[in-house]
Amino acid sequence: MTKREKADYIIDELEKLYPETPIPLDHKDPYTLLIAVLLSAQCTDARVNTITPTLFKHADNPFDMIKLTVEEIKEIIRPCGLSPRKSQAIYDLSHILIQEHNGEVPQSFEELEKLPGVGHKTASVVMAQAFSVPSFPVDTHIHRLLTRWGITNGKNVEQTEKDAKKLFPREKWNKLHLQIIFYGREFSPARSPKLEKDYITRTIGTKQALSELV
Repeated sequence: MTKREKADYIIDELEKLYPETPIPLDHKDPYTLLIAVLLSAQCTDARVNTITPTLFKHADNPFDMIKLTVEEIKEIIRPCGLSPRKSQAIYDLSHILIQEHNGEVPQSFEELEKLPGVGHKTASVVMAQAFSVPSFPVDTHIHRLLTRWGITNGKNVEQTEKDAKKLFPREKWNKLHLQIIFYGREFSPARSPKLEKDYITRTIGTKQALSELV
């Protein structure tokens, strides 16, 4: 298959599997989504969803968040890992949102990526899921699978994002990145992937990918 044929096949198969793509992180508005995405770094969405109800009970907006100390935030979010860094980022970005954005989450990549703890991937998730701006956030599932499927050479996530955006229609980006994540979790986990289960890789995977499956 050519890369274009592979892209079309991926779109068709994932649409069959996941016609609906609920956002994995529980939230109620752009601010709570931003905080949840920040917490999800090196942490599962499921664990984040067990922590955010407690955090948001105390503070679900930047004005209430800065009433907490960094230490108080750190204690609440400790199970998510990297709590010293994440708690400081949450506290600092909440101040910035109040001081520079009237307490609102900015709707641009440039302004989002200026916030502490917010990289391009986090900004892309917020733009896609909070503001419906076409974006293609690349997490480890997407990077791994698009490399395995021969869509990208897998050198880094930046290149994976560029290659994905070239091949997949812009109007598909927001839904497709979630569909790929869902597929990775269900059919092609990073640990002990099974060839008989991962049928997309079995159909279009690279020789290297096929040799890695057991």
